[in-house]
Amino acid sequence: MAESFIQYWSGLFSNTGWVEYLAVLAGILSVFLSVRESVWLYPVGLFNTCLYVYISLQAHLPGEALVNSYYTIMSLAGWYAWSRKGEADVPLLKISFSTRRQVQRQVLFFLTVYGILFVALQFSKESFFPGAIPWADALASGAAFTAMWLMNQKKIECWYWWILTNLVSIPLYAAKGLALTGIYYFILLLMAISGWQAWNKTLQSHER
Repeated sequence: MAESFIQYWSGLFSNTGWVEYLAVLAGILSVFLSVRESVWLYPVGLFNTCLYVYISLQAHLPGEALVNSYYTIMSLAGWYAWSRKGEADVPLLKISFSTRRQVQRQVLFFLTVYGILFVALQFSKESFFPGAIPWADALASGAAFTAMWLMNQKKIECWYWWILTNLVSIPLYAAKGLALTGIYYFILLLMAISGWQAWNKTLQSHER
């Protein structure tokens, strides 16, 4: 059984190209920088998302290609928001909790994006991407759309949505034979948990 497991994973990694390796390294560095509240997460993230648009289309994951295109656009907006500074060169944007109304809007945003993506992906599966997995792709993408929106605002709840994104993406990419990316999302899952803890600690220190 152990030998079969090794052969299985060896076969998956044999399909891993240099583009995927670069994308994974850039993605891990980007999340590391976000945990540390470094604005450099955005230029590094832009490199990662552009590579994953290509990878996702090659793997018949149009939803993931769309979400990485969205990341690219939102990274530019986030880069600007995180770079703004006030007096004494202090960043204007600070980590904060969402209000109850904001949480309701976030859930509504997620449900709307999920519904639209599911319908679109179901259509694309029948017409263009026969290998698509609409419900899972839409779930991962909808959660990621919400997470990126909240990260640009430094809302601590963004990490909950990143955790959901990673949980769904691990088996999704593994099922497509992208073993390295599946492991990458597992690493991101651990980093998202760490990010939540770090941001929560920072927020608590500011409230004292």
